[in-house]
Amino acid sequence: MEAARPPASAGPFVVVGGGIAGVTCAEQLALHFPSEDILLVTASPVIKAVTNFKQVSKILEEFDVEEQASTMLESRFPNIKVIESGVKQLKSKEHCVLTEDGRQHVYGKLCLCAGAKPKLICEGNPYVLGIRDTDSAWEFQKQLTKAKRIMIIGNGGIALELVYEIEGCEVIWAIKDKAIGNTFFDAGAAEFLTSKLVSQTPEAKIAHKRTKYTTEGRKQEAGGKAIADKVGSALGPDWHEGLTLKGTKEFCRKIHIETVCEAKKIYLQEEFRTLKKKSLTFPGDHDSKSATVDKEMWPVYVELTNDKIYGCDFIVSATGVTPNVEPFLHGNNFALGEDGGLQVDDHMRTSLPDIYAAGDICTAAWQPSPVWQQMRLWTQARQMGWYAAKCMAAASVGESVDMDFSFELFAHVTKFFNYKVVLLGKYNAQGLGSDHELMLRCTKGKEYVKVVMQNGRMMGAVLIGETDLEETFENLILNQMNLSSYGEDLLDPNIDIEDYFD
Repeated sequence: MEAARPPASAGPFVVVGGGIAGVTCAEQLALHFPSEDILLVTASPVIKAVTNFKQVSKILEEFDVEEQASTMLESRFPNIKVIESGVKQLKSKEHCVLTEDGRQHVYGKLCLCAGAKPKLICEGNPYVLGIRDTDSAWEFQKQLTKAKRIMIIGNGGIALELVYEIEGCEVIWAIKDKAIGNTFFDAGAAEFLTSKLVSQTPEAKIAHKRTKYTTEGRKQEAGGKAIADKVGSALGPDWHEGLTLKGTKEFCRKIHIETVCEAKKIYLQEEFRTLKKKSLTFPGDHDSKSATVDKEMWPVYVELTNDKIYGCDFIVSATGVTPNVEPFLHGNNFALGEDGGLQVDDHMRTSLPDIYAAGDICTAAWQPSPVWQQMRLWTQARQMGWYAAKCMAAASVGESVDMDFSFELFAHVTKFFNYKVVLLGKYNAQGLGSDHELMLRCTKGKEYVKVVMQNGRMMGAVLIGETDLEETFENLILNQMNLSSYGEDLLDPNIDIEDYFD
């Protein structure tokens, strides 16, 4: 029999997850309902806060991500109570959340923002590290100081940043695509960036002012090892700042990319010896065929699907994330997306009453705008957390709310290899089929501009470098103006395109 529904008070509100989505959601709820208690349940002693928020244009936004003690959040918002504990079980029929510390929390409305966890290429291998949060980044740094060679498997944002930042250590980078950074770039943009990877001159490090990772005493062993299955929040952009990513060797960058392959099998040294397998040396600079049989013994070996085997000190698994839904499924009949996330409608509601979800844990199941797509990124976690709070607030006082404007257009700004990178709309012609054309403008070492056009209208763009075109292009994509008459002039550097379209 279904338990009696709780009385129709607005609260209490419970938010699960101390990452960007959860914290943003809790802060917004606290502002909407200053006299209600907002409970934020988080397994980690630190939360992620958005700082230095800048609205760059109508939709593009830039912000820094800062790790803070949860007490800082409580002092900014007296009605937020942080409960530092993992979730043991969700009882949706009883409207209550059981936490690992044995307590029960009854909710009027609940928002699940538990993020995602790294997909590891293999579980339980001490030589395989998944990098997703600050704890694993510190672990990685400890290992790297002793490493002569590492292997990075994966082709997303974290792999891109790692490869660029690591010095003094041989890096074998295995990617399943033909070109690097496939999630973000086409082959042209990849080529533009790769030339920066192989240039041997170390660049003067540009001082960033973004992350401040502080968990007091974390860098010492923080009371034994951090529990591996307690997933910390995701890393921010520039997460590698302040980590000295230097291996043992005294050279700048040594990177070999193996394309169109994945890890087939991983051997520990003992097994490798027994099987009498042969591994390859690091390929020589000029001739990729020059890799010979490696005499050195390594702690771990990776056999790739192209049949090459390399030994290394450890493997970084950077192959994306899976929504962290596990703690909430037992006894609850959630509708799940194809990617395993909790399906949400255009008001961030899951399929169960009074339960919302935002950020990496959720899968957008509404009919999206033609130039928006979900990607598990910082910006979307913030937007979704903010919008979910707005929807929860409206629902609890019986009002309706319009879909937030940020879901009109996909827009993301980040940094790769010290270049500013702006992605707009269907920047990789996602879902447009063969019925589209690309326009390019590229100045080696300076900028790369790609525009995706369909039926004379701009559908997406990739801007690398200081192009100053983001606002103009954002407007052109949003207003779907017919640009056929401009032809190639659209990207002519001698024509000030902004003057046309202000």
